[in-house]
Amino acid sequence: MLLFSPNELVNDERRAALTPTTVQKLKGLGIEVRIEAGLGGAADFPDEVYLEAGAETIGREEGWKSADMIFCVNPPQPEEIRMMKRGAMLAGFLEPFHVHLGEGDAPTDTPAQARIDAMLEVGITGVSVEMMPRTTLAQKMDAISSQANLAGYVAVVLASERLTKILPMMMTPSGTISPSKVFVIGVGVAGLQAIATAKRMGARVTAFDTREEALEQAESLGAKALRIDLGETGATDQGYAKELTPEQLEIQRTEQGKVCADSDVVICTAKLFGRKAPLLVKADVVASMPHGSIVVDLAAETGGNVEGVVAGEEVVTDHGVRIIGHAKLENFVPRDASGMFANNLANFIAHFWNKEDASFNYDEEDPILKGAVLTRDGTFVNEHPAFKK
Repeated sequence: MLLFSPNELVNDERRAALTPTTVQKLKGLGIEVRIEAGLGGAADFPDEVYLEAGAETIGREEGWKSADMIFCVNPPQPEEIRMMKRGAMLAGFLEPFHVHLGEGDAPTDTPAQARIDAMLEVGITGVSVEMMPRTTLAQKMDAISSQANLAGYVAVVLASERLTKILPMMMTPSGTISPSKVFVIGVGVAGLQAIATAKRMGARVTAFDTREEALEQAESLGAKALRIDLGETGATDQGYAKELTPEQLEIQRTEQGKVCADSDVVICTAKLFGRKAPLLVKADVVASMPHGSIVVDLAAETGGNVEGVVAGEEVVTDHGVRIIGHAKLENFVPRDASGMFANNLANFIAHFWNKEDASFNYDEEDPILKGAVLTRDGTFVNEHPAFKK
């Protein structure tokens, strides 16, 4: 069994889908590992460390054509997918949404659709880590959560570096410096890590989420919970916050705006699974914030939670508020981000690996595979309601 990991071609991507440590783990299963030269360079994993771990380098095209399994961070181009052997496996962030499988008015020329069409054409097993079930058994394979943890940490560190004041309270000979106020909107994995990091750095933290259980977790980390009566809310089966009605969103924006106006840092983490991010902080609220305050929008790639955010950039408003919209904040810490992501993929393979005949044990009734696998043998097999049939 041969596994290949190519370099990432997406601009500003610094992560790798394999690390030397995971090479050793996969070699222990009896899997031969090939990498494209320079795979981990941006994450400070030089080629020689991969070679010492047991990997070999191979040309990109040869790797795509010869591998039984391919690990990637970002979804590859359709033309590279078409190089793969029939029956091979592709695993990584495949960004499968905006795929339309039936008749109707939905667009059929999206990048996601082109990728899926290529997978179906060559009959590969496409494993989308975004679709990994959020269950205890699949926790060690949950790449979304592992990367979100790092993004939450980076959001606070980045905000503290851009802020013109310190986060903790400090007693000095010239007087006392009050702690900075941090407001975290959305208490998922990224939000919880942002709260924990801000508290460790000495900030005064307030947090909001539509889920009561999430607010209780925020309080356990020392944050003050903002509770807003929105009526019926809750979470999806996958643990994500449910989409609010327009009326609920307006109530939420109004109450959040009061806290934003009194905050030095606002961190927005609210994403909807496979859908456009909700707009939670409008321009008038941003304008009400103190001059020099910071807003970090982790949902910038999917439309943003903050009005005025620009994906991939930092902008300063006329009122002196800096809005940070960098995509994939985990790229600021690529060494650990690569390690966590590669471990998620390696754990997925190891969980289903049959050591006796060195093969991947594909059980179409397994709940993890039913959740994560998109295509197999030329058929779209995923039953998630996000995909229209």
